[in-house]
Amino acid sequence: QLSLFRLTLKRLFTTSHPSVDSKEIKKFQRLAHKWWDEEGEYSALHSMNDIRVPFIRDTLLNMSSNYHLGNPLSGVKILDVGCGGGLLSEPLGRLGASVTGIDPLEDNIRTADQHKSFDPVLAKRIQYKSSSLEEIVEESMETFDVIVASEVVEHVADLEMFIKCCSQVLKPEGSLFITTINKTQLSYVLGIVVAEKIMGLVPEGTHEWEKFVPPEELERLLESNGLSVKTVNGMLYNPLSGSWSWMESTSVNYAMHAVKSGTRGQSSPTDAPSEMESEQPSATAGTTM
Repeated sequence: QLSLFRLTLKRLFTTSHPSVDSKEIKKFQRLAHKWWDEEGEYSALHSMNDIRVPFIRDTLLNMSSNYHLGNPLSGVKILDVGCGGGLLSEPLGRLGASVTGIDPLEDNIRTADQHKSFDPVLAKRIQYKSSSLEEIVEESMETFDVIVASEVVEHVADLEMFIKCCSQVLKPEGSLFITTINKTQLSYVLGIVVAEKIMGLVPEGTHEWEKFVPPEELERLLESNGLSVKTVNGMLYNPLSGSWSWMESTSVNYAMHAVKSGTRGQSSPTDAPSEMESEQPSATAGTTM
């Protein structure tokens, strides 16, 4: 088993995987079996679904004229990058989407596969693959309607390469959703000192402040890769109630929605968001699945 893991690590960190960070892989390896423990190390990600799932769903519905009652995301092809144990893939699958979840750590994929197998509907709608984003680019050019990278970009080794790959596998006019942590003094205090060292909300060493990404930097990278940022919402975690809510400030956590420019109408990065999209934060705030 150990030699197999070493072999897998060796395969993952050849030059064809510049965005995968070997130190990050080793960190998450220790917790691969804990994904579905709602009271465990990933409890904050479980409760984040209460706001990130409606944000994705409502944004997509606002952009579409096709409504499928009961299965609002029916026919939508979603790539969940860095899917972990499937915490976000599953609720998106329940909304009717066809989801491909990828993660470079095989143990995460094993956990995700096992959990979806309990639900025959999800077993059909979700496909998991142990893979880096770079590995699937060639076979998946302009394949997905939606890409979700939730709590992932602060763990990648080469953010520029990561965003470029996202753009390549996204269809023209497709949507990219990112949630991550800003690089501020406040995010250092709350995200690392309080969350890891004082309250133990996440295991110590989970985050490195140097890898946190300011929204301005992310926006610049997205726009240089043909994606136009439509929405940026601040997110707030309350450790006492264990719940998330939307807020104006992006100084700690934030969610971003960007759209790839397409053939129809050639939207430019300077296009103002539609009336519907500009109202997005209030429309989704407090909504739960």
